[in-house]
Amino acid sequence: MNMPEPLLLSRARMRQDVPAVALRQLLLPGSHGQRAGAGHRLIWTLFADSPDRTRDFLWREGEAGTFYTLSRRPPVDQHGLFVLDPPKEFAPRLAAGDRLAFSLRANATVAKASVPGKRGKPSDVVMAAIKEVPPGARASARADAVRDAGYCWLDAQGRRAGFAIVGRTDGGAAEPAPLLGTSYRTMRVDHAGPRATLGVLDFDGVLEVTNPELLLDGISRGFGRAKAFGCGLMLVRRVG
Repeated sequence: MNMPEPLLLSRARMRQDVPAVALRQLLLPGSHGQRAGAGHRLIWTLFADSPDRTRDFLWREGEAGTFYTLSRRPPVDQHGLFVLDPPKEFAPRLAAGDRLAFSLRANATVAKASVPGKRGKPSDVVMAAIKEVPPGARASARADAVRDAGYCWLDAQGRRAGFAIVGRTDGGAAEPAPLLGTSYRTMRVDHAGPRATLGVLDFDGVLEVTNPELLLDGISRGFGRAKAFGCGLMLVRRVG
């Protein structure tokens, strides 16, 4: 049986020389939605080695103009837009009970059936949580939904993917309470199809490994939807 190629974690930084700087505002516009669509196209340039290639990588933007990718093929900069660090093999040796600090940007959705027995259309977990809240009360309800609905979604991901949420990170220290530093925004993404509105949650916290194989498989696949637009890649590092 052929073994899959190892996973590679790569960092690509947009070049800072004059031609790249001149194009920067065109390549990376300021609004979140335009930026996600532009990032999608930029990162594709590193992996589109044939016209019929389908996406087989995860990515996210870190600091402005810096991108992280997880793939089984190394990125190749055919257009001279990036400084590529040498890819690092992503094959951590994990055991049940290990603790990892994590960072995850996710399009977290829930599918609520409108007809019994049929799967409903996926909707953003935060918007779904405040759907019945009167408009005047939505600001405070939204903050609660970011915390509570976001936590429930990630907890469910962990039960399927071999991890449990331990706490959040503040200054590098893990707090015992199972709370996460989360932020939330919506963005309108222009792409080849109809314009889509995505809800994006940023999670930063500490997890405990419960099943190493499931966790590594989950990280390789990504979490949530909208992976083409920079969501789903979980970055991890050891703590303690």
